[in-house]
Amino acid sequence: MIAVPSDDPVHALVPHTLKEPLLGATTGPLAGLTFMVKDLFAIKGRKVSNGNPSFYEHASPAHATAPVIERLLASGASCTGVTICDEFFYSVLGSNAHYGQPVNVRAPKHVTGGSSCGSAAAVAAKMCDFALGSDTGGSIRVPASFSGLYGLRPTFGRIAMEGVTPMAPSYDTVGFLARKAELFRNVGRVLLEGARVEATIERLILAKDFFLHAEASADQALWRALDRIGGALPEPEREEIAGQEIDEWRNAFRLIQGFEIQSTLLPFIQSHDTQLGPGVKERFEAAAGITYREAEEARHVRAHIKEKLDALARPGTLIVLPTTPTLPPERGIPDGASFAEFRNHTLAYTCLSGHSGLPQISIPAAEAAGCPIGLSFIGWHGGDEALLDLAVRLEPLLTKAG
Repeated sequence: MIAVPSDDPVHALVPHTLKEPLLGATTGPLAGLTFMVKDLFAIKGRKVSNGNPSFYEHASPAHATAPVIERLLASGASCTGVTICDEFFYSVLGSNAHYGQPVNVRAPKHVTGGSSCGSAAAVAAKMCDFALGSDTGGSIRVPASFSGLYGLRPTFGRIAMEGVTPMAPSYDTVGFLARKAELFRNVGRVLLEGARVEATIERLILAKDFFLHAEASADQALWRALDRIGGALPEPEREEIAGQEIDEWRNAFRLIQGFEIQSTLLPFIQSHDTQLGPGVKERFEAAAGITYREAEEARHVRAHIKEKLDALARPGTLIVLPTTPTLPPERGIPDGASFAEFRNHTLAYTCLSGHSGLPQISIPAAEAAGCPIGLSFIGWHGGDEALLDLAVRLEPLLTKAG
């Protein structure tokens, strides 16, 4: 008997969550499983808030359910909740000034990461089997790393964005989170569409600059994890990926994302005098001031980045790097000036897949100071299934050692 949760021990759900489950088919590859969705997916007859009560107040009920949800229902999974996200998805912290901060059961004194924070909290707390979120600048990969979960940002365009609130459309993707690799792969098989490019993994590039600039405790734990799984992977070739250009890469993402927001979220905020939480308010103000020329210059930088990463990530080649450069910050950190350094450092690591459109998986690989740490593999265009298979292959090695 599928039912919605009667309580919410980790504060993962929005006040307007489901009262009755959306029941999946009685048969299918995901039959009997449950999932929850980030508060930006359309569900017929219901409204989304995008993490802001004012938006929810003015929104109209959806005329149709997002196709990505329909695919899961048709595969047998039932939707049992709508989860909290960072306000208008404009954060990687995992805190909402209006709805609160979900609890990270894997590290209760620390944040879940965001913006798909409620989805990560719910999966980690076993409130559901898996969850949907979105990833524009790291919103699946960061909470996956901080919450000890598997998370996939797919090849750009391989999961339908129809019925999902846009933020920065040239970066937006639907992603998903799960605790176990086999289930994670099964969900991916249901959701992934479009061109699949099969290749045997024969080359592994270790992004030495990204390991070098990671927090020492995280870096050391991930090196130990790499030692444990080394026999299952090609001998790594150490290469510098971004080098001195990394600040330019991150800034290009900031400028393009902010310029695209001028056409998606900003019009509502400005026309309704929307009250925004600290940090988010300042980022929207900065986004409003980005010029067309700045965005165009950033797009030229992005084209250079894409060309470079595409040349590296040929079919059969993976790039390995820490998912995040730091352990999760402690709860209570204000989303303001003190958060800026963490945000900038994190976006420098997560912008690679966004700029290139390449798929990236975060796997729960290690732990330091009581906090989970994710290890990421960036694959080739259409190589999502190879990443899912890799997760299944590596899980027993990491579980046995951990």
